[in-house]
Amino acid sequence: MSIETASAEIASMLLADGRLPTGGHAHSSGLEPALAGGLLQSQVPDFIRGRLETVGLVEAASTVVTRRWAVSEGSAGELEDISRELLARTPSAPLREASIQLGRGLARLASRLWPQHPAVQMLMALPGHPMRPLALGVFTAVSGMDDLQAARSCLYDDAQTVASAALKLLPVDPAEPVEWLLRAAPTIETVAAAAVAVEGVADIPATTGPLVEQWSLEHHARSRRIFRA
Repeated sequence: MSIETASAEIASMLLADGRLPTGGHAHSSGLEPALAGGLLQSQVPDFIRGRLETVGLVEAASTVVTRRWAVSEGSAGELEDISRELLARTPSAPLREASIQLGRGLARLASRLWPQHPAVQMLMALPGHPMRPLALGVFTAVSGMDDLQAARSCLYDDAQTVASAALKLLPVDPAEPVEWLLRAAPTIETVAAAAVAVEGVADIPATTGPLVEQWSLEHHARSRRIFRA
């Protein structure tokens, strides 16, 4: 099957749908490790905002840069450069692996929908498999989304993954995570604008959350866990 054209609006809805077959249901965007590390339920909204402003900014900017690469018909070497820069900004091995798992799912879906697209083919041939922002950048490009839509999709996915995981990890009213997402909207817009302002691969921010990194390492060592990361 090959999809020749796609609606950018429909594509953005698909990416926001937790039922999309990319493996996102197995991830908590760091919430499970954070709760095990002492994060309180009342602090989850701050956790979402903190992720958006650090890890989220890096990933959204990388998504935008990759989208531009795909639209401009860049080379395989340029895609490898983006991959190296993103790997360097993800010091935790478990977080790198989690991102690769998510990227693999998105890349597989893109290869099913647009198997002949050069950017998709180079993505699938990338050594070591693509991390999530690279796969998302290609997906948003070939589906017709612009920079801002790509950045928003990246950031919303991160926030809603935390919110969805909370339903399995916390004794929370199902309406409360919805409120968290709506309250995070201004942060999503601000960070998305910052991601779009990034001009090239060398300008991708290197912000990170040290506790997120530490919690991911501790989570990786646990034998009992619900989510991969």
